[in-house]
Amino acid sequence: MITKYLLLFVICCRLSVSAECCCPDNNEPSIWTQSPWGSEDEIGAANRITPESVLAATRLVKSGKTYNLGIVIDANTPSFPPRTLSITILRPNQVGTEGFGVNGATFNDDIVSGWLGTGSQLDGLGHAGIRGVHYNGFNISEIVRPDGITKLGIEKLPPLVTRGVLLDMAAFYGQDIVAEGTAYTREDIIAAAKQQNVEIRTGDTVLFHSGWLNLLDGDNQNRTRFISVEPGLGVSGGQYLAEIGVVAVGADTWGLETVPFEDGPNCVFPVHQILIVRNGIFILETMDSREMVKDKVNEFMFVLGPTRLRGTAQMMINPTAIH
Repeated sequence: MITKYLLLFVICCRLSVSAECCCPDNNEPSIWTQSPWGSEDEIGAANRITPESVLAATRLVKSGKTYNLGIVIDANTPSFPPRTLSITILRPNQVGTEGFGVNGATFNDDIVSGWLGTGSQLDGLGHAGIRGVHYNGFNISEIVRPDGITKLGIEKLPPLVTRGVLLDMAAFYGQDIVAEGTAYTREDIIAAAKQQNVEIRTGDTVLFHSGWLNLLDGDNQNRTRFISVEPGLGVSGGQYLAEIGVVAVGADTWGLETVPFEDGPNCVFPVHQILIVRNGIFILETMDSREMVKDKVNEFMFVLGPTRLRGTAQMMINPTAIH
């Protein structure tokens, strides 16, 4: 199954039509290897989160309704190849149901074996690179060890509490499910925000809804299509959000950006490089925004406290949106 997903992904990338836009020029490292927050910075755009911005986000809470943005994941959740996941339940040192002590205490433990970039996930600043160089100029030869990264790990992050903005791109394009290969351009994002009467601001978390998750668990499931292609953020759209100075960008797709890629198969995941490597902006993948779209929520308080597992570049997550 993994091999099939990978083959389809490669084929779809090769079918990508070249555009005039797109692939960023990564040949001058001095342009993108210096953080505006200093040479030791490891949290990037999270520096924009302040007590004042958090207080402002709390004022967005009107009804008190909360939304799970993470999906339910299991061993069958389609993931970017070769990622897999398995769960084993154990009852250590227990035989039968007698348990321990006169009160019969019993318990279950679990072992998870798998990739942290499965299902709903956070791409940290140590995830994507440009020729082995990561955000703020940290080189793969200096920070990557078999047991974890020594810089830019998920454990360095503060709680991500921001104003959240949701753009319903399915409604904008007039489609139930936005077609694969559709790139959200700068102009599209500006127009969609205007249409939905919401403004994207510095320090925001911006989510895009395409209806893509319906391929995973809707009435017309197509898991192979779900994981091999996708609509998503285009290069100009990523550059636009970086210029605004957002903290994080997410979508209801497995990889945030459009696949097939805009500029053909030789320009691979360029939006990841624009957001993470060049600008320290975090990526949120497979965010379930369907209930929020149904409730017509496009502005909310976004809350994420990722598991602080030292040396990790990604993390399974379940952020909360509060309206």
